[in-house]
Amino acid sequence: MKYSLFTVSVPDMTPVQALSKMREFGYDGVDWRVTDIPEDPEILKEKPSYWRNNYCTIDIETVDKKAEEIKALADQYGICIHALATYLKSTDSADKIERCMAAAKAMDCKRIRINAPSYDGKRTYGELFEEAAEGFKQVEVLAKKYDIKVAFEMHMRTITPTASAAYRLASQFDPRYIGVIYDTGNVIYEGFEEYKMAFEILGPYLDQVHIKNAKWEKKDVDGIEKYVPVWAPLMEGHADFERCFQALKEVGYHGFVTFEDFSSADSSEEKLKTDINYIKGIVEAMEQQEA
Repeated sequence: MKYSLFTVSVPDMTPVQALSKMREFGYDGVDWRVTDIPEDPEILKEKPSYWRNNYCTIDIETVDKKAEEIKALADQYGICIHALATYLKSTDSADKIERCMAAAKAMDCKRIRINAPSYDGKRTYGELFEEAAEGFKQVEVLAKKYDIKVAFEMHMRTITPTASAAYRLASQFDPRYIGVIYDTGNVIYEGFEEYKMAFEILGPYLDQVHIKNAKWEKKDVDGIEKYVPVWAPLMEGHADFERCFQALKEVGYHGFVTFEDFSSADSSEEKLKTDINYIKGIVEAMEQQEA
């Protein structure tokens, strides 16, 4: 098993600070957050946050121009660039998608993330599915051109929240170029299927595993008490990592697991350290039991 960090989860760290701590704590790879960097001075004054003023972000507008610089930085710390995690959808600009693929190729990075459409009930699932499939047909052409793997995430409030739904979309394409990211936290929000069955459903399309956790809490929602999902530290949520990693072993998965912890109980540095130690402990204990 190899371990990576999706830099969205350390918003108060610069890339250099993140890479330094990743090397210290034993990470193998990095999944760079690649998106537009805000220009609004009011946002830039804000406290660092996951999705707004995030210091550990690569600007999508210049990622291709700075590819060699970014690779050299990662190489300096002995961290491979596992993925460019964009927020692009399969129906987005082909030019922007191709620019990210070219950047990945220049960084010796083997994959980028491009997601399926969101689902909010305003358009039918059938319409969105056909649109996504058409988009991924063009994405697959570019992936073959650059010899880059494209993975879309199992994500709540999209058309691919479950392994079954993700497989239906991915199975139309060559698993050498199109794959799926299984997310242990997102499926607590929406889409959980038994771990081993989910991995068996995905089969050759299982390309990556995101590690985070969530739990359901009772809260006041517009004056009504309801259970709602919230992010949680790895050791406090509903995900069963022992069963998850046992299932990964049984289906023969030996790829990367990428930490994407949105809980705020600890500092970024403390999360980097405790998260990897916790998961490595589970994996090592599993291996010792079978030795």
